[in-house]
Amino acid sequence: MAVIAGLFLAGLAYLQYHQVANINWNKLQQVSEGALTTVANLTMEILGISSGNIDDHAAATTTSFPLAMTSFGIPLAGSMSAGFSIGFMKG
Repeated sequence: MAVIAGLFLAGLAYLQYHQVANINWNKLQQVSEGALTTVANLTMEILGISSGNIDDHAAATTTSFPLAMTSFGIPLAGSMSAGFSIGFMKG
């Protein structure tokens, strides 16, 4: 899914370069930040991570949060950078 999003953004950059479309990058950034926040919250719910978790294994839950976000962020950043690179070379 991240590869598709990267290719989509590269396609938007390509269309803007050839003046086919005018992209409001600030608005796109705001929308994508909201979407990433939603995905991060869903990921935390799936993994059972909660900020208000007060019990015996709260320390283990808190420790696993950075690991969960790290494993989520690396593939996302890698595919986005690949899509950006391909779009930059083509455009």
